[in-house]
Amino acid sequence: MNPNFAPTTVEPDTGIAFCTLNRPEQRNPLSSEAMWDVTAALRELGNDDTVRVVVVRAAGSVFSSGHDLKEMIGRTLEEERAIFEACVEMMQAVQEIPQPVIASVQGAAVAAGCQLVASCDLVVASSNAVFGTPGVKIGLFCSTPMVALSRAIGRKRAMQMLLTGETIDADTAADWGLVNLVVPAEDLAAETRALAEKIITASPLTVTIGKQGFYRQIDLPQDQAYTAMAEAMATNAITCDAQEGMQAFVDKRTPQWQGR
Repeated sequence: MNPNFAPTTVEPDTGIAFCTLNRPEQRNPLSSEAMWDVTAALRELGNDDTVRVVVVRAAGSVFSSGHDLKEMIGRTLEEERAIFEACVEMMQAVQEIPQPVIASVQGAAVAAGCQLVASCDLVVASSNAVFGTPGVKIGLFCSTPMVALSRAIGRKRAMQMLLTGETIDADTAADWGLVNLVVPAEDLAAETRALAEKIITASPLTVTIGKQGFYRQIDLPQDQAYTAMAEAMATNAITCDAQEGMQAFVDKRTPQWQGR
């Protein structure tokens, strides 16, 4: 893994892992190499039982300017396909790993950078953050960002962003459902950590069951979603952690999670 793109750190005392985009001088572009490195980092963290929450963040004043356009000029169709294959793999890894993934966003998150934000489970944004899908302005419609964006904010608002290429500010992004929390720039790291710490108080097994269930049901017809999630709750209910949690609630004590 190239440390210039996605160095990772894990805090052993909290289980919070950080995956950092680290090319601030180029506005953290998502080149093919960067995307494969982020994917590899996420998969590795996903297999680490000590990791409870993953934070995707960026060095510098910009979260990500999106794809590295320099590597997309004068390429063959197969080479262009390889770039977007890397993009799809990274976005899917965000949602496939068992731990919740929080995007911690400052400055601009545009094009594939906005897609990465939309793909994360939760988003904390600095008040100076802006989000956009400006590809239409350069002749390259943001079709892959459209997948994540339309699922996060709905059809009409997504089409507005995609067709105009205009950015929205952090407060608008929160109002539209792209962002969970908007915080002062100086509080971004602390507020992101505070959100992660709320999550790690829960059973890691239960959190994993919940995340996996969310993405399984979200696009199903309602009747199929209820059938799938009723079974999910039944199997969850017989786990040791669920039994412990319910008994602890009845006993008015703090539960002791076993992760099984």
